[in-house]
Amino acid sequence: MEARKKVAFYTLGCKLNFSETSTIARSFQDEGFDRVDFEDPADIYVINTCSVTENADKQFKQMVRKALKKNDKAFVAAVGCYAQLKPEELAAVDGVDLVLGATEKFKITDYINDLSKNDMGEVHSCEISEADFYVGSYSIGDRTRAFLKVQDGCDYKCTYCTIPLARGISRSDTLENVLKNAAEISAQNIREIVLTGVNIGDYGKGEFGNKKHEHTFYELVQELDKVEGIERLRISSIEPNLLKNETIEFVSKSRTFVPHFHIPLQSGSNDILKLMRRRYLREVYTERVNKIREVMPHACIGVDVIVGFPGETDAHFLETYNFLNEMDISYLHVFTYSERDNTPAATMDGTVPNNVRAKRSKMLRGLSVKKRRAFYEGQLGTTRTVLFESENREGYIHGFTENYVKVKMHWNPELVNTLHEVNLISIDDDGMVKAEFVNKPEVFDAGIINAFETLLA
Repeated sequence: MEARKKVAFYTLGCKLNFSETSTIARSFQDEGFDRVDFEDPADIYVINTCSVTENADKQFKQMVRKALKKNDKAFVAAVGCYAQLKPEELAAVDGVDLVLGATEKFKITDYINDLSKNDMGEVHSCEISEADFYVGSYSIGDRTRAFLKVQDGCDYKCTYCTIPLARGISRSDTLENVLKNAAEISAQNIREIVLTGVNIGDYGKGEFGNKKHEHTFYELVQELDKVEGIERLRISSIEPNLLKNETIEFVSKSRTFVPHFHIPLQSGSNDILKLMRRRYLREVYTERVNKIREVMPHACIGVDVIVGFPGETDAHFLETYNFLNEMDISYLHVFTYSERDNTPAATMDGTVPNNVRAKRSKMLRGLSVKKRRAFYEGQLGTTRTVLFESENREGYIHGFTENYVKVKMHWNPELVNTLHEVNLISIDDDGMVKAEFVNKPEVFDAGIINAFETLLA
């Protein structure tokens, strides 16, 4: 009997890519392939690419080399955003056999008839205007949380962004299918679902193959809150102009949605926001943060910000720095602007030198450390619920509270994928929060007994 073929996956980029990789992986398993770790020898390596940063492009080449070191005869396929934007470029990378664009990636098993190496990567890539249908997906990467895709594509035309070129128009899953997927996930004993998409606040658009919103994001949130078996729901990232007060108020009273918002700002200067063609000014951002703080003072608020955008002067950057410094937020994700082909920003005047971009990035990363520390300090002495994760890191188990405080406690395998009430005690040297149980769980005694039995054995 012929041995089953092995397939391995590597994902670059966002949570949405992770959810789609999982769906693609399940299609291979349905075709009789065994999934193995990317570190292991495999017959096929599939790399899901990203177009957002220069680094992701370089990482792709590194992963191809890594795959071929494990098996120099392996078949290597590239899918995802970069594969849609620059298919010929990826096909020319040494060792790449197949490149699939936005509509083809979910049909990858149809393209793999024979696994012999190609001299040049074979490309199947549509015009992005053809990416007008929706493929639902969700990822189950570990036992504790899953990423559930609810929306894809984007109709916004931010001047720095390639995502509309890579993923096409904004379109959504049906409400019925999202709820079905959520129920499937919860049935697998997964405690937390993270909602993901390119622009999830735009949910509902194109749900029935048109631009009409049959359902809004607010209605989606309301319906998901009723799904039996889900213990936690988290909103991954949502545009400030699409995060409505009704949604914020609903989350504050919700059974399952946690008090954690990640809201892209990109710049604290209205001049730069206009150059970026963002759909709000900084005043709207202030209103959203103030509303969250009004109804959920303990909420965690994360911010995306880009430094070094063309035309960003020292004065503009200081506007951003001071705006964020004064704002009651919890942490920053800082992105250094990098020119992307076929975007208006790439040809704008006022290019910021790379060393200045790096300096500004370093300043905002420092501010992020300060903000996170202040947020954690504000949580000390409170009681929160922690979802424990699966890794043993130097004798500690880690987990996140509902409001995204990272907690560490002494390792006990019985705690993996369980929720417990804890008191937040102090901040450790590594920046994580030490905690103690409100009620010592029974599993703790079992874990100690198991540890002693292991030592005695």
